[in-house]
Amino acid sequence: MGDVAMTVPVLLALTDKYPDVKITFLTKPFFAPIISKIPNVSVFTADVKGAHKGPLGLWKLFKQLREMDVDAVADLHNVLRSNILKIFFGLYGIPVEQMDKGRKEKRKLISGKIKELHSLTPMYLRYRSVFERHGFEFSVHKAHVLGKHRITTDFGTSFIPKGKKLIGIAPFAAFSGKIYPLALMETLISELAALKDVKILLFGGGQKERTVLEDWDQKFAGCTSIAGKLPFKAELALISNLEVMISMDSGNGHLAAMYGVPVITLWGVTHPAAGFAPFGQSVENQIVSNRDEFPLIPTSVYGNKFPPGYDQVMKTISPEQIVKRVRQILIID
Repeated sequence: MGDVAMTVPVLLALTDKYPDVKITFLTKPFFAPIISKIPNVSVFTADVKGAHKGPLGLWKLFKQLREMDVDAVADLHNVLRSNILKIFFGLYGIPVEQMDKGRKEKRKLISGKIKELHSLTPMYLRYRSVFERHGFEFSVHKAHVLGKHRITTDFGTSFIPKGKKLIGIAPFAAFSGKIYPLALMETLISELAALKDVKILLFGGGQKERTVLEDWDQKFAGCTSIAGKLPFKAELALISNLEVMISMDSGNGHLAAMYGVPVITLWGVTHPAAGFAPFGQSVENQIVSNRDEFPLIPTSVYGNKFPPGYDQVMKTISPEQIVKRVRQILIID
């Protein structure tokens, strides 16, 4: 999900510079609402668990795409499926350019041998370079974000009381090494809920996550769990109207960033130097775990690997640090 969201500023910049270029964005059905508001971009959904499953399914997918008279392909994912499609397009002379994932420099970054970290190429620039190799020259600026969605009355009044500043919190991630300790998160929510004229919206996915979020919903006034209550498109509308999002190194931060929402990212065993910081965010919005205490950070690019003891890294981030940054963004004395 985060990978799809990170393409949005690049696509907006591209279509802004080249309004006559027609783009077909290939993705899974669930992610279609992320792309649907971009001018001159249509979405084609792949059924990778059904009609487009396996090599034969990908061949069927390729034939459907070829019927669109595709002139060139920009592979922004560079995974097994897209590499198979690359072969198919190549058989018919259709040029394909692929994203350079920077695997070599990322391996060096997570080797544990680097005392002073230097930032790698941000993901949005890696995406842009794919289009540049196709001959499209353009710049990507902070202004290349989507606008706020209009909140419709059928659910808006339930979650957005008038006069309140909306704080989004997405406290979960795919791997435990990227999740802020729940006890500290509860303290954070308690302190934020005490701020004047704020409303906290909690975002999450799985059933286990929903249980935790519902507990906090019941425990703290002015705090509402969104998990499982709205279709994805409606969740995006809410996210677009946030004043600030507090996220782990996860997809929700990138969703908020594509709307220009300030995103405070809490980093555990991963680090923004790998290039995955949400688009357009300041250094001050990157709250990282203490590398003096845990010098092997980042232990992995995606947070799935870390040595013994490194499950404690995020305890070095205090709730007070986060509240201070929220106050600065919301301009609360």
